[in-house]
Amino acid sequence: MSEYVPLLITLGSNIAPERNLPRAVSMLRQNYHLRVRALSRVYESAPISATGAVAPDQPPFLNAAALLESDGYYGPLALKFHVLRFIELLLGRRRSADKYAPRPIDLDLALYGDCVVNSPHLTLPDPDILRRAHVAVPLADVAPDWPHPLTGQRLAEIAAALVPAADLRVRDDFTW
Repeated sequence: MSEYVPLLITLGSNIAPERNLPRAVSMLRQNYHLRVRALSRVYESAPISATGAVAPDQPPFLNAAALLESDGYYGPLALKFHVLRFIELLLGRRRSADKYAPRPIDLDLALYGDCVVNSPHLTLPDPDILRRAHVAVPLADVAPDWPHPLTGQRLAEIAAALVPAADLRVRDDFTW
């Protein structure tokens, strides 16, 4: 296909993140159907528990986002399961009942063009864009003018509204 679809993914890790985040990006770059166009800065954030409180028994997360283009070979659901989850598996992610458990890598499809999907297996746009700074801020780094498909707000506006209550720290020492 000649028409490329822009998409945004979020990346997170709190098990060897300095190794696993670049490895995940490298694997994305090796996919013939995707182009990595931009990477955000890396942010450190506290791990969140199921109650929404800080999980003191876990190391902090490093979070980032990537702007990609897809040639359309993978639709949103196929991208999630055949690419993102596969990379997670290769990097040692084992999903458990505790979705807040420490993990070597977490790759989430946040936006896929202007698609809106509400299914048991995928929700687009990712609902965390509107409620979690560690999701919105990195996305705004790579696509500040991207409009949220449901609210129409630019990602930069969403991120700016979440930053005052956030505990994010830019990791200037991190290199891709």
